[in-house]
Amino acid sequence: MSALPRAVDDTAPGARAAHEGILRRQSARESAARTYARALPIVPVRARGLTIEGADGRRYLDCLSGAGALALGHNHPVVLEAIRKVLDSGAPLNVLDLATPVKDTFITELFRTLPPGLTDRARVRFCGPAGSDAVETACALVRAATGRTGLIAFAGASHGRTAGAPDASAGVHDVRVARLPYPQDYRCPFGVGGERGADLAARWTESVLDDAGPGTALPAGMIIEPVQGEGGVIPAPDAWLRRMRQLTADRSVPLIADEIQTGVGRTGAFWAVEHSGVTPDVMVLSKAIGGSLPLAVVVYRDDLDVPEPGAPADTFRGNQLAMAAGTATLTHVRENHLAERAATLGARMLRQLQGLAGEFPCVGDVRGRGLMIGVEFVDPEGAAGRAGRVGEAAGGPHPAAPELAAAVQRECLRRGLIVGLGGRHASVVRLLPPLTITDEQAAAVQDRLADAVRAAARCPGGEAAEPYTP
Repeated sequence: MSALPRAVDDTAPGARAAHEGILRRQSARESAARTYARALPIVPVRARGLTIEGADGRRYLDCLSGAGALALGHNHPVVLEAIRKVLDSGAPLNVLDLATPVKDTFITELFRTLPPGLTDRARVRFCGPAGSDAVETACALVRAATGRTGLIAFAGASHGRTAGAPDASAGVHDVRVARLPYPQDYRCPFGVGGERGADLAARWTESVLDDAGPGTALPAGMIIEPVQGEGGVIPAPDAWLRRMRQLTADRSVPLIADEIQTGVGRTGAFWAVEHSGVTPDVMVLSKAIGGSLPLAVVVYRDDLDVPEPGAPADTFRGNQLAMAAGTATLTHVRENHLAERAATLGARMLRQLQGLAGEFPCVGDVRGRGLMIGVEFVDPEGAAGRAGRVGEAAGGPHPAAPELAAAVQRECLRRGLIVGLGGRHASVVRLLPPLTITDEQAAAVQDRLADAVRAAARCPGGEAAEPYTP
Protein backbone atom coordinates (compact mmCIF):
# COMPACT_ATOMS: atom_id res chain seq x y z
CA MET A 1 0.00 0.00 0.00
CA SER A 2 1.60 3.24 -1.12
CA ALA A 3 2.29 6.07 1.33
CA LEU A 4 0.51 8.64 -0.82
CA PRO A 5 -2.64 7.03 -2.28
CA ARG A 6 -4.24 7.96 -5.52
CA ALA A 7 -7.23 10.28 -5.27
CA VAL A 8 -8.78 9.74 -8.71
CA ASP A 9 -11.79 7.48 -9.27
CA ASP A 10 -10.46 4.81 -11.65
CA THR A 11 -12.14 1.84 -9.99
CA ALA A 12 -13.29 -1.28 -11.83
CA PRO A 13 -17.06 -1.55 -12.44
CA GLY A 14 -17.32 -4.73 -10.33
CA ALA A 15 -15.61 -3.19 -7.32
CA ARG A 16 -17.72 -0.07 -7.67
CA ALA A 17 -20.92 -2.13 -7.75
CA ALA A 18 -19.90 -4.08 -4.62
CA HIS A 19 -19.09 -0.82 -2.85
CA GLU A 20 -22.43 0.75 -3.76
CA GLY A 21 -24.33 -2.41 -2.80
CA ILE A 22 -22.86 -2.41 0.70
CA LEU A 23 -23.72 1.27 1.16
CA ARG A 24 -27.25 0.66 -0.10
CA ARG A 25 -27.79 -2.17 2.37
CA GLN A 26 -26.38 -0.09 5.21
CA SER A 27 -28.83 2.70 4.42
CA ALA A 28 -31.73 0.25 4.32
CA ARG A 29 -30.85 -1.69 7.48
CA GLU A 30 -29.14 0.67 9.92
CA SER A 31 -30.75 3.44 11.93
CA ALA A 32 -30.85 7.11 11.02
CA ALA A 33 -28.40 7.64 13.91
CA ARG A 34 -25.51 6.96 11.54
CA THR A 35 -23.08 9.85 11.79
CA TYR A 36 -19.73 9.35 10.09
CA ALA A 37 -21.26 6.99 7.53
CA ARG A 38 -23.55 9.73 6.23
CA ALA A 39 -20.73 12.18 5.56
CA LEU A 40 -18.14 9.59 4.50
CA PRO A 41 -19.72 7.10 2.09
CA ILE A 42 -16.78 4.72 1.88
CA VAL A 43 -16.46 1.00 2.65
CA PRO A 44 -13.03 0.35 4.22
CA VAL A 45 -11.59 -3.11 3.53
CA ARG A 46 -7.87 -2.65 4.21
CA ALA A 47 -5.85 -0.12 6.19
CA ARG A 48 -2.31 0.54 7.30
CA GLY A 49 -0.98 3.60 9.09
CA LEU A 50 -2.56 6.72 7.62
CA THR A 51 -4.00 4.91 4.60
CA ILE A 52 -7.40 3.29 4.07
CA GLU A 53 -8.43 1.33 0.98
CA GLY A 54 -12.13 1.08 0.16
CA ALA A 55 -14.09 -1.78 -1.37
CA ASP A 56 -14.10 0.17 -4.63
CA GLY A 57 -10.29 0.21 -4.72
CA ARG A 58 -9.87 3.91 -3.89
CA ARG A 59 -7.30 4.90 -1.27
CA TYR A 60 -7.53 7.68 1.27
CA LEU A 61 -5.39 9.51 3.79
CA ASP A 62 -7.28 9.11 7.07
CA CYS A 63 -7.08 12.24 9.23
CA LEU A 64 -10.05 11.14 11.34
CA SER A 65 -8.17 8.22 12.94
CA GLY A 66 -11.22 6.65 14.55
CA ALA A 67 -12.13 10.02 16.10
CA GLY A 68 -8.68 10.07 17.67
CA ALA A 69 -8.64 6.44 18.81
CA LEU A 70 -5.80 5.41 16.49
CA ALA A 71 -2.69 7.02 17.94
CA LEU A 72 -0.47 4.78 15.80
CA GLY A 73 -2.78 4.68 12.79
CA HIS A 74 -4.38 1.57 11.37
CA ASN A 75 -2.96 -1.88 12.09
CA HIS A 76 0.40 -0.79 13.45
CA PRO A 77 2.77 -3.79 13.66
CA VAL A 78 3.36 -3.46 17.41
CA VAL A 79 -0.39 -3.48 18.05
CA LEU A 80 -1.02 -6.48 15.79
CA GLU A 81 1.82 -8.40 17.41
CA ALA A 82 0.46 -7.70 20.91
CA ILE A 83 -3.00 -8.93 19.90
CA ARG A 84 -1.61 -12.07 18.22
CA LYS A 85 0.47 -12.85 21.30
CA VAL A 86 -2.63 -12.90 23.52
CA LEU A 87 -4.63 -14.93 21.00
CA ASP A 88 -1.86 -17.49 20.61
CA SER A 89 -1.32 -17.80 24.38
CA GLY A 90 -4.73 -19.32 25.09
CA ALA A 91 -5.45 -16.63 27.68
CA PRO A 92 -9.12 -15.84 28.40
CA LEU A 93 -10.38 -12.82 26.48
CA ASN A 94 -12.91 -11.61 29.06
CA VAL A 95 -12.39 -12.12 32.78
CA LEU A 96 -14.60 -9.38 34.24
CA ASP A 97 -12.34 -7.53 36.71
CA LEU A 98 -10.08 -10.44 37.69
CA ALA A 99 -6.34 -9.91 37.76
CA THR A 100 -4.34 -11.19 34.78
CA PRO A 101 -0.74 -10.76 33.61
CA VAL A 102 -2.00 -8.75 30.62
CA LYS A 103 -3.95 -6.40 32.87
CA ASP A 104 -1.06 -6.03 35.31
CA THR A 105 1.30 -5.08 32.48
CA PHE A 106 -1.19 -2.54 31.12
CA ILE A 107 -1.66 -0.83 34.50
CA THR A 108 2.10 -0.74 35.06
CA GLU A 109 2.70 0.96 31.71
CA LEU A 110 -0.24 3.34 32.22
CA PHE A 111 1.09 4.42 35.62
CA ARG A 112 4.51 5.00 34.08
CA THR A 113 3.00 7.70 31.85
CA LEU A 114 0.76 9.53 34.35
CA PRO A 115 1.37 13.21 35.18
CA PRO A 116 3.80 13.84 38.04
CA GLY A 117 1.94 14.18 41.31
CA LEU A 118 -0.71 11.60 40.44
CA THR A 119 1.27 8.39 39.92
CA ASP A 120 2.21 7.79 43.57
CA ARG A 121 -1.36 8.26 44.78
CA ALA A 122 -3.28 6.85 41.85
CA ARG A 123 -5.98 4.23 41.72
CA VAL A 124 -7.43 2.91 38.49
CA ARG A 125 -10.98 1.75 37.84
CA PHE A 126 -12.00 -0.16 34.75
CA CYS A 127 -15.51 0.41 33.50
CA GLY A 128 -17.53 -0.14 30.33
CA PRO A 129 -15.47 0.18 27.16
CA ALA A 130 -16.56 3.64 25.95
CA GLY A 131 -15.42 7.09 26.98
CA SER A 132 -18.97 7.85 28.07
CA ASP A 133 -18.70 5.00 30.58
CA ALA A 134 -15.54 6.53 32.01
CA VAL A 135 -17.26 9.92 32.40
CA GLU A 136 -20.24 8.29 34.10
CA THR A 137 -17.92 6.43 36.44
CA ALA A 138 -15.90 9.56 37.26
CA CYS A 139 -19.03 11.57 38.03
CA ALA A 140 -20.38 8.82 40.29
CA LEU A 141 -16.99 8.55 41.98
CA VAL A 142 -16.71 12.22 42.96
CA ARG A 143 -20.35 12.32 44.04
CA ALA A 144 -19.80 9.34 46.33
CA ALA A 145 -16.52 10.73 47.68
CA THR A 146 -17.83 14.23 48.42
CA GLY A 147 -21.45 13.46 49.29
CA ARG A 148 -22.46 16.23 46.90
CA THR A 149 -24.33 16.01 43.59
CA GLY A 150 -23.67 19.07 41.45
CA LEU A 151 -21.09 19.34 38.69
CA ILE A 152 -19.41 22.22 36.92
CA ALA A 153 -18.82 21.78 33.20
CA PHE A 154 -18.13 24.19 30.36
CA ALA A 155 -19.92 25.51 27.29
CA GLY A 156 -19.05 23.56 24.16
CA ALA A 157 -18.06 20.44 26.09
CA SER A 158 -18.60 16.91 24.79
CA HIS A 159 -18.30 14.19 27.39
CA GLY A 160 -20.33 11.34 25.92
CA ARG A 161 -23.74 10.01 24.97
CA THR A 162 -24.88 7.85 27.89
CA ALA A 163 -27.61 8.94 30.30
CA GLY A 164 -25.45 11.00 32.63
CA ALA A 165 -22.48 12.05 30.48
CA PRO A 166 -24.51 14.47 28.33
CA ASP A 167 -25.47 16.35 31.50
CA ALA A 168 -22.00 17.88 31.37
CA SER A 169 -22.01 18.38 27.60
CA ALA A 170 -23.17 21.34 25.56
CA GLY A 171 -26.81 21.80 24.63
CA VAL A 172 -28.34 20.00 27.63
CA HIS A 173 -29.92 21.70 30.63
CA ASP A 174 -29.95 19.97 34.00
CA VAL A 175 -30.08 21.55 37.43
CA ARG A 176 -27.33 19.22 38.65
CA VAL A 177 -24.85 20.68 36.15
CA ALA A 178 -23.72 24.30 35.82
CA ARG A 179 -22.20 25.07 32.42
CA LEU A 180 -19.80 28.00 32.53
CA PRO A 181 -17.91 29.93 29.82
CA TYR A 182 -14.93 28.15 28.28
CA PRO A 183 -12.31 30.72 27.22
CA GLN A 184 -11.41 31.04 23.57
CA ASP A 185 -10.01 33.75 21.35
CA TYR A 186 -11.96 33.58 18.12
CA ARG A 187 -15.49 33.53 19.54
CA CYS A 188 -14.81 34.78 23.04
CA PRO A 189 -18.06 34.74 25.07
CA PHE A 190 -17.08 38.15 26.47
CA GLY A 191 -16.04 39.68 23.17
CA VAL A 192 -12.43 40.37 24.15
CA GLY A 193 -10.40 37.14 23.82
CA GLY A 194 -6.83 36.66 24.95
CA GLU A 195 -5.74 36.87 28.57
CA ARG A 196 -8.53 39.30 29.40
CA GLY A 197 -11.20 36.90 28.13
CA ALA A 198 -9.68 34.00 30.04
CA ASP A 199 -9.53 36.12 33.19
CA LEU A 200 -13.22 37.03 32.88
CA ALA A 201 -14.13 33.36 32.40
CA ALA A 202 -12.13 32.46 35.52
CA ARG A 203 -13.79 35.23 37.53
CA TRP A 204 -17.22 33.94 36.49
CA THR A 205 -16.28 30.44 37.63
CA GLU A 206 -14.95 31.74 40.93
CA SER A 207 -18.15 33.67 41.57
CA VAL A 208 -20.26 30.56 40.94
CA LEU A 209 -18.14 28.49 43.29
CA ASP A 210 -18.40 31.13 46.01
CA ASP A 211 -22.10 31.84 45.54
CA ALA A 212 -23.23 29.20 48.01
CA GLY A 213 -26.34 30.55 49.63
CA PRO A 214 -28.91 28.81 51.87
CA GLY A 215 -29.75 25.34 50.62
CA THR A 216 -26.87 25.23 48.14
CA ALA A 217 -23.50 23.52 48.32
CA LEU A 218 -20.25 23.28 46.47
CA PRO A 219 -20.29 20.93 43.48
CA ALA A 220 -19.09 17.36 43.63
CA GLY A 221 -16.57 18.08 40.88
CA MET A 222 -15.49 20.12 37.89
CA ILE A 223 -14.92 18.41 34.52
CA ILE A 224 -12.74 19.99 31.83
CA GLU A 225 -11.41 19.02 28.41
CA PRO A 226 -7.87 20.46 28.17
CA VAL A 227 -8.65 20.87 24.48
CA GLN A 228 -12.28 20.82 23.42
CA GLY A 229 -12.38 18.39 20.52
CA GLU A 230 -15.95 18.00 19.33
CA GLY A 231 -16.46 21.59 20.50
CA GLY A 232 -14.24 22.82 17.66
CA VAL A 233 -10.60 22.13 18.67
CA ILE A 234 -10.28 24.86 21.29
CA PRO A 235 -7.23 24.58 23.58
CA ALA A 236 -7.74 25.78 27.14
CA PRO A 237 -5.29 28.59 28.00
CA ASP A 238 -2.61 27.18 30.30
CA ALA A 239 -2.95 30.00 32.84
CA TRP A 240 -6.75 29.56 32.95
CA LEU A 241 -6.41 25.81 33.50
CA ARG A 242 -3.95 26.42 36.35
CA ARG A 243 -6.45 28.84 37.85
CA MET A 244 -9.22 26.24 37.65
CA ARG A 245 -6.89 23.85 39.46
CA GLN A 246 -6.27 26.41 42.20
CA LEU A 247 -9.94 27.34 42.56
CA THR A 248 -11.01 23.72 42.93
CA ALA A 249 -8.13 22.75 45.23
CA ASP A 250 -8.85 25.66 47.56
CA ARG A 251 -12.48 24.53 47.90
CA SER A 252 -11.91 20.74 47.98
CA VAL A 253 -13.74 20.28 44.68
CA PRO A 254 -12.25 17.37 42.69
CA LEU A 255 -10.98 18.36 39.25
CA ILE A 256 -11.76 15.85 36.48
CA ALA A 257 -9.66 16.06 33.30
CA ASP A 258 -11.34 14.51 30.27
CA GLU A 259 -8.35 13.19 28.31
CA ILE A 260 -10.39 10.79 26.18
CA GLN A 261 -9.43 12.47 22.91
CA THR A 262 -6.42 14.51 24.01
CA GLY A 263 -4.41 11.77 25.71
CA VAL A 264 -1.52 9.53 24.61
CA GLY A 265 0.56 12.19 22.90
CA ARG A 266 -2.13 13.72 20.72
CA THR A 267 -1.52 17.36 21.76
CA GLY A 268 2.26 17.24 21.95
CA ALA A 269 2.46 16.08 25.57
CA PHE A 270 1.60 12.59 26.75
CA TRP A 271 -1.41 14.05 28.58
CA ALA A 272 -2.74 17.49 27.61
CA VAL A 273 -2.84 18.72 31.23
CA GLU A 274 0.95 18.55 31.24
CA HIS A 275 1.15 21.64 29.03
CA SER A 276 -0.10 23.70 31.97
CA GLY A 277 1.61 21.69 34.72
CA VAL A 278 -1.78 20.80 36.22
CA THR A 279 -2.30 17.58 38.17
CA PRO A 280 -6.01 16.69 38.20
CA ASP A 281 -7.69 14.63 40.89
CA VAL A 282 -9.38 12.41 38.30
CA MET A 283 -8.57 11.54 34.68
CA VAL A 284 -11.01 9.85 32.30
CA LEU A 285 -9.29 7.92 29.53
CA SER A 286 -10.44 5.98 26.49
CA LYS A 287 -9.90 6.00 22.70
CA ALA A 288 -6.13 5.70 22.13
CA ILE A 289 -5.41 3.82 25.38
CA GLY A 290 -7.03 0.71 23.86
CA GLY A 291 -4.73 0.71 20.85
CA SER A 292 -7.77 0.88 18.50
CA LEU A 293 -9.89 -1.55 20.57
CA PRO A 294 -12.62 -0.55 23.09
CA LEU A 295 -11.19 0.29 26.50
CA ALA A 296 -11.92 2.98 29.08
CA VAL A 297 -10.52 3.63 32.55
CA VAL A 298 -10.71 6.22 35.29
CA VAL A 299 -7.52 7.15 37.15
CA TYR A 300 -7.98 9.08 40.37
CA ARG A 301 -6.41 10.12 43.68
CA ASP A 302 -6.53 7.41 46.32
CA ASP A 303 -8.45 9.47 48.89
CA LEU A 304 -11.43 9.50 46.50
CA ASP A 305 -11.53 5.69 46.54
CA VAL A 306 -14.65 5.10 48.60
CA PRO A 307 -17.16 2.24 48.28
CA GLU A 308 -20.24 2.94 46.17
CA PRO A 309 -23.16 0.81 47.36
CA GLY A 310 -25.10 -0.54 44.39
CA ALA A 311 -22.51 0.67 41.87
CA PRO A 312 -22.86 -1.20 38.55
CA ALA A 313 -20.29 -3.87 37.73
CA ASP A 314 -19.69 -3.57 33.99
CA THR A 315 -19.35 -6.86 32.12
CA PHE A 316 -16.86 -5.65 29.54
CA ARG A 317 -14.17 -4.16 31.77
CA GLY A 318 -11.64 -6.93 31.33
CA ASN A 319 -10.96 -6.84 27.58
CA GLN A 320 -7.58 -8.56 27.37
CA LEU A 321 -7.01 -7.81 23.68
CA ALA A 322 -7.63 -4.09 24.26
CA MET A 323 -5.29 -4.04 27.25
CA ALA A 324 -2.55 -5.74 25.27
CA ALA A 325 -3.04 -3.38 22.32
CA GLY A 326 -3.14 -0.46 24.74
CA THR A 327 0.09 -1.46 26.44
CA ALA A 328 1.82 -1.73 23.06
CA THR A 329 0.51 1.70 22.06
CA LEU A 330 1.45 3.44 25.32
CA THR A 331 4.92 1.90 25.23
CA HIS A 332 5.54 2.76 21.58
CA VAL A 333 4.45 6.36 22.02
CA ARG A 334 6.61 6.75 25.13
CA GLU A 335 9.74 4.99 23.87
CA ASN A 336 9.68 6.64 20.44
CA HIS A 337 8.93 10.14 21.78
CA LEU A 338 5.87 10.48 19.58
CA ALA A 339 4.37 13.18 21.80
CA GLU A 340 7.39 15.36 21.09
CA ARG A 341 7.08 14.50 17.40
CA ALA A 342 3.40 15.54 17.50
CA ALA A 343 4.38 18.85 19.08
CA THR A 344 6.97 19.63 16.40
CA LEU A 345 5.02 18.45 13.36
CA GLY A 346 1.74 19.82 14.68
CA ALA A 347 3.22 23.28 15.19
CA ARG A 348 4.58 23.23 11.64
CA MET A 349 1.26 22.09 10.16
CA LEU A 350 -0.59 24.71 12.18
CA ARG A 351 1.65 27.51 10.92
CA GLN A 352 1.29 26.41 7.33
CA LEU A 353 -2.48 25.90 7.55
CA GLN A 354 -2.89 29.33 9.13
CA GLY A 355 -1.87 30.66 5.74
CA LEU A 356 -5.30 29.52 4.52
CA ALA A 357 -6.89 32.36 6.50
CA GLY A 358 -4.95 34.89 4.44
CA GLU A 359 -5.72 33.16 1.14
CA PHE A 360 -9.40 32.35 1.69
CA PRO A 361 -11.78 34.86 3.33
CA CYS A 362 -14.05 31.94 4.25
CA VAL A 363 -11.41 30.59 6.67
CA GLY A 364 -12.13 32.36 9.93
CA ASP A 365 -9.62 30.69 12.23
CA VAL A 366 -7.04 27.90 12.29
CA ARG A 367 -6.14 26.59 15.76
CA GLY A 368 -5.07 23.54 17.67
CA ARG A 369 -2.39 21.85 19.71
CA GLY A 370 -0.06 19.13 18.49
CA LEU A 371 -1.78 16.85 15.97
CA MET A 372 -5.23 18.10 16.93
CA ILE A 373 -6.05 20.88 14.47
CA GLY A 374 -9.26 22.70 13.54
CA VAL A 375 -10.09 25.00 10.61
CA GLU A 376 -13.23 27.09 11.20
CA PHE A 377 -15.23 28.22 8.17
CA VAL A 378 -17.29 31.39 8.10
CA ASP A 379 -19.52 33.32 5.75
CA PRO A 380 -17.37 36.34 4.81
CA GLU A 381 -20.43 38.08 3.38
CA GLY A 382 -22.44 37.69 6.59
CA ALA A 383 -22.73 40.37 9.24
CA ALA A 384 -19.99 40.01 11.84
CA GLY A 385 -20.98 39.21 15.39
CA ARG A 386 -20.03 41.11 18.51
CA ALA A 387 -17.59 38.64 20.03
CA GLY A 388 -14.06 38.56 18.67
CA ARG A 389 -10.39 38.81 19.46
CA VAL A 390 -8.69 41.87 20.78
CA GLY A 391 -7.48 43.94 17.85
CA GLU A 392 -9.99 42.55 15.35
CA ALA A 393 -12.03 44.87 13.21
CA ALA A 394 -15.17 46.16 14.89
CA GLY A 395 -17.92 43.59 14.76
CA GLY A 396 -15.81 40.51 15.48
CA PRO A 397 -15.85 37.24 13.53
CA HIS A 398 -18.27 36.45 10.73
CA PRO A 399 -21.10 33.91 11.13
CA ALA A 400 -20.23 30.22 11.11
CA ALA A 401 -20.67 28.42 7.77
CA PRO A 402 -21.56 24.77 8.44
CA GLU A 403 -22.68 24.16 4.85
CA LEU A 404 -19.30 25.31 3.57
CA ALA A 405 -17.48 23.12 6.11
CA ALA A 406 -19.52 20.13 4.93
CA ALA A 407 -18.69 21.00 1.32
CA VAL A 408 -14.98 21.13 2.20
CA GLN A 409 -15.29 17.71 3.82
CA ARG A 410 -16.87 16.33 0.64
CA GLU A 411 -14.22 17.91 -1.55
CA CYS A 412 -11.53 16.45 0.69
CA LEU A 413 -13.04 13.00 0.24
CA ARG A 414 -13.02 13.46 -3.55
CA ARG A 415 -9.29 14.11 -3.26
CA GLY A 416 -8.63 11.08 -1.10
CA LEU A 417 -8.57 12.82 2.29
CA ILE A 418 -10.80 11.91 5.24
CA VAL A 419 -11.48 14.68 7.76
CA GLY A 420 -14.04 15.20 10.51
CA LEU A 421 -16.36 18.06 11.41
CA GLY A 422 -17.01 19.67 14.79
CA GLY A 423 -17.65 22.91 16.59
CA ARG A 424 -20.76 24.54 18.00
CA HIS A 425 -22.21 24.95 14.52
CA ALA A 426 -20.44 22.01 12.82
CA SER A 427 -18.37 24.61 10.96
CA VAL A 428 -14.91 23.33 11.93
CA VAL A 429 -12.98 20.85 9.79
CA ARG A 430 -10.94 18.73 12.17
CA LEU A 431 -7.62 16.98 11.56
CA LEU A 432 -6.63 14.11 13.88
CA PRO A 433 -3.90 12.27 11.97
CA PRO A 434 -2.03 9.42 13.65
CA LEU A 435 1.12 10.34 15.53
CA THR A 436 3.06 8.26 13.01
CA ILE A 437 2.25 10.56 10.06
CA THR A 438 5.33 11.34 7.98
CA ASP A 439 6.44 14.76 6.76
CA GLU A 440 5.56 13.74 3.20
CA GLN A 441 2.09 12.65 4.24
CA ALA A 442 1.56 15.84 6.24
CA ALA A 443 2.41 17.89 3.15
CA ALA A 444 -0.06 15.85 1.09
CA VAL A 445 -2.78 16.43 3.71
CA GLN A 446 -2.20 20.17 3.63
CA ASP A 447 -2.18 20.31 -0.18
CA ARG A 448 -5.39 18.32 -0.51
CA LEU A 449 -7.15 20.37 2.16
CA ALA A 450 -6.17 23.66 0.51
CA ASP A 451 -7.33 22.36 -2.86
CA ALA A 452 -10.63 21.25 -1.31
CA VAL A 453 -11.18 24.68 0.24
CA ARG A 454 -10.47 26.32 -3.11
CA ALA A 455 -13.00 24.07 -4.82
CA ALA A 456 -15.72 24.31 -2.19
CA ALA A 457 -15.49 28.07 -1.83
CA ARG A 458 -15.19 28.69 -5.58
CA CYS A 459 -12.31 31.04 -4.82
CA PRO A 460 -10.80 33.08 -7.68
CA GLY A 461 -8.53 30.88 -9.74
CA GLY A 462 -9.96 27.71 -8.25
CA GLU A 463 -12.17 25.04 -9.77
CA ALA A 464 -15.89 25.17 -9.18
CA ALA A 465 -17.14 22.56 -6.75
CA GLU A 466 -19.22 19.86 -8.47
CA PRO A 467 -22.11 18.02 -6.81
CA TYR A 468 -20.74 15.12 -4.79
CA THR A 469 -21.75 11.64 -5.97
CA PRO A 470 -20.49 8.59 -4.06
